[in-house]
Amino acid sequence: MKFVWLVAKVGACIVLVLAAAGAGFWFWLNQAVREPHIHGNTAEIISIEPHEGTTDIAAQLRRQGVLAQEWPLLCWMKLVNRGQSLKAGDYQFQSPITPLQVLDKLIKGEVVSFRFTIPEGYNRFEIADILASLPGLKEAAADDQTVLNLLSNSQLIADLAPDATTLEGFLFPDTYEYTPRTTRNQLVGEMVDRFRKIYSAKMRQQAKSLGMTTKQVVTFASLIEKEAKVDSERELISSVYHRRLKKGMLLACDPTVVYAAILERRYRGTIYQSDLDRNSPYNTYKFVGLPPGPIASPGRRSLQAALAPADTDYLYFVVDVSHNNGSHRFSANPADHDRAVAALREWEKKHAPR
Repeated sequence: MKFVWLVAKVGACIVLVLAAAGAGFWFWLNQAVREPHIHGNTAEIISIEPHEGTTDIAAQLRRQGVLAQEWPLLCWMKLVNRGQSLKAGDYQFQSPITPLQVLDKLIKGEVVSFRFTIPEGYNRFEIADILASLPGLKEAAADDQTVLNLLSNSQLIADLAPDATTLEGFLFPDTYEYTPRTTRNQLVGEMVDRFRKIYSAKMRQQAKSLGMTTKQVVTFASLIEKEAKVDSERELISSVYHRRLKKGMLLACDPTVVYAAILERRYRGTIYQSDLDRNSPYNTYKFVGLPPGPIASPGRRSLQAALAPADTDYLYFVVDVSHNNGSHRFSANPADHDRAVAALREWEKKHAPR
C-alpha cells in the first residue's frame, strides 16, 4: 500500500514538474526578449542563407539579439513543428518580438520587402534617380549613370521596338516590390515585363489597324501623358495630335521641347526661345511628325487614348485659365485658339510676381 502511495506521489510530482516546465516553456515562447540590433528606428536586416540548418539559424538569432536562448526554439521545432522548416531569406525582427512570433515569420517565410513607385510621365532620367537611391538593397550603391546604362538595354524590347535605342517609354509606371537580394537589373526587367502585360493583344491589333508600330504608339502615348492633367482629356489631346499628323502640321508639343533640352542637359526649368529653336529631332516646334522615340513612360490610359482618339475637329489646345485643375481649352480654328492663348497671357500677366 505504501509503495502504491509512493508511486502515486512521485507520479504527481513528475506531472507537476512537467506542467511547470511546459508552462515555463510556453511563457518563454511568448515573452518578448531584448531588442535586436537597431539602426536608427529600423531593426537590422538579418540574412538566413539557404544552406543553414535550424541549429545554425537559432545560434545566429541568439548572437544578433533576436533570441535570448537557442534551446527552446530547437525543442519547439523538434516536438511541435516536425516536418516544417525555417525558410531562407532576409528578415527584419521589429522589437519587441516574442520567440513564437520569430518562429512564425521564419516558417511562413515573411521576408522583408520594400516598395517604390514610378509615377506616370516620368522619363528614364527620373527613373534612374529612383533606382539609384533605393534603400535596403544588398547590391552595391549605383550612381545615376550606372543605372542609365541599364535603362539603355534596348535588347529587352527588341521584338517590340527593334529600332529603339533605350528603354524610354517601356518602363511601365507602377508600384513595385523588392527584397534586399533583388538587383536593379531585375527591377528593370520587371518594369518592361509589366509593360508587356499592359500592352495587350487588343492594343496591338488596334495599333495594326491604325498603321502604327509599337514604338510609335508608345511615343504618341508619352506625349499625351505629359500633356494631360485631367484624365477625361486624354482622348481629346489624342484627337488633336492625330489630326495634326494627318494634316502634316507641327505637333508643337511643349514637353518634347523640354525633353530635347534634358537630353543636352540644358533644361533650365522653363522653356526659352533658344529651346524652341533647338535643332533636335525631338523639337516638335521645328520638325513635323512624331519625335524619334518616347519622351516618358505612359500609363495604361494614355496608351488607350493614343489608340482610340476622340472624334473631334480640334487642332489646338491651351491651358484653360477659367479652371484651376490643369484642364485645356480646345479649338478647331486658329482664331478661337488665338483668343484662348490671349486669355492665358492676360491671366499670366495679372498673376505674375511683382
